[in-house]
Amino acid sequence: MNLLKEFSLNDKCSYLANKEQLTHYKVIDECTASACQELIERGYRRFGKMYFRPVCSECDECKSIKIDVENFVFTKSMRRIMRKASHIRSFIQTPTVTQAHLDLFEKYHLFMKEKKNWEYNPTSAQSYYASFVSGHNDFGYEILYYDKEKLIAVDLIDILEDGVSSIYFYYDPDYAHYSLGKLSLYFQIKFAQESFKKWIYLGYYVKDCPSLAYKAQYKPFKTLQGRPGIYEEYIWK
Repeated sequence: MNLLKEFSLNDKCSYLANKEQLTHYKVIDECTASACQELIERGYRRFGKMYFRPVCSECDECKSIKIDVENFVFTKSMRRIMRKASHIRSFIQTPTVTQAHLDLFEKYHLFMKEKKNWEYNPTSAQSYYASFVSGHNDFGYEILYYDKEKLIAVDLIDILEDGVSSIYFYYDPDYAHYSLGKLSLYFQIKFAQESFKKWIYLGYYVKDCPSLAYKAQYKPFKTLQGRPGIYEEYIWK
């Protein structure tokens, strides 16, 4: 693992209104899967070569959460969603950036700006590459979802030694009736079960943030206790 730089930034909280957040960053070149695993287990997330986690001194609402894949059972409603989308094809490969990626990414974020008042910034091939392609090394992948020949969703993941870490998912709003966000997570779980992985690392759970509170419905799960240092033992309960 080659640590290029390390720093912290204070900014408006991404998850809770009227709060600020302090985020710690590590920029790592040529990170290994095992090193990535150690960081994820300690509450970090990865975008490109950037690993980050919130370290706010007066707030600990951001809880790293992981699904217990070995004991997860699909409900009837989950199976109905998978059956409804049985015609949708999926492929897994190392991350790429194409015009189809960029068009879909743009369409999704314009939709979320209108639906949930997300902040919107146009993306470029360079910024997309930096966030989702760069730094994938030998463990980062994308799952592409197609309706016939049309790209309708992209799921960015890391496949680690004992689990799958969800990075980012975006989709075509015209296909929202297929519950593609749920579908992509179900596929991750099935893949993890078939690959004998123990966990799906879902990033942060914040009970008062609607965009993140949904994660608690995927039981059984565990959350990370505190903010262990890179050489400290981590505890999930």
